[in-house]
Amino acid sequence: MVMSLILLAPSWGGMINGMMTLSGAWHKLRTDPILRFLVVSLSFYGMSTFEGPMMSIKTVNALSHNTDWTIGHVHSGALGWVAMISIGAVYHLVPKLWGIREMYSTSMINLHFWLATVGTVLYIVAMWVNGIMQGLMWRAVNDDGTLTYSFVEALEASWAGYVVRFIGGAIFLAGMLVMAWNVWMTIRQKDAVALDNSAAQAA
Repeated sequence: MVMSLILLAPSWGGMINGMMTLSGAWHKLRTDPILRFLVVSLSFYGMSTFEGPMMSIKTVNALSHNTDWTIGHVHSGALGWVAMISIGAVYHLVPKLWGIREMYSTSMINLHFWLATVGTVLYIVAMWVNGIMQGLMWRAVNDDGTLTYSFVEALEASWAGYVVRFIGGAIFLAGMLVMAWNVWMTIRQKDAVALDNSAAQAA
């Protein structure tokens, strides 16, 4: 537990470093959808790396262990941090790798940002709610010491959360399909002027 709590220092140090690096470009958030991916990914990183050490505390872990809360925590890092920072990197690199001025559609990047953000939030919030509910139900006991709820009853109570998780995952997947189409159309552009050609023409 102590070592997990100590991990807050390097984790939040990295997040603060990233935020401060981007601090000079806040005005671009309105016009640059790629920057939005980077800022939101750092926010999810800070949130998940705070939540992780908190879940190592004995009293919190007694409630969260083996519940959907852990799944929500993992996916706040996987979808919110790793996926979004990777998506932003791909959108930045693809035009450069193929010598094209910009992505095929900026509006599709904006659409993907909102699909990814909404999908991730629905997914992890559903798992947080399910996890807390499951932990409380599993710990509930009657006066005679027997369990108040069976495992099946806790599973039935979690049904709505699983529906919301499915919807969130489907929305996130839709965003990835939008990205795949945008990348494909970017690479296929026949009328795009390569960066090196435009420089040669200018000279």
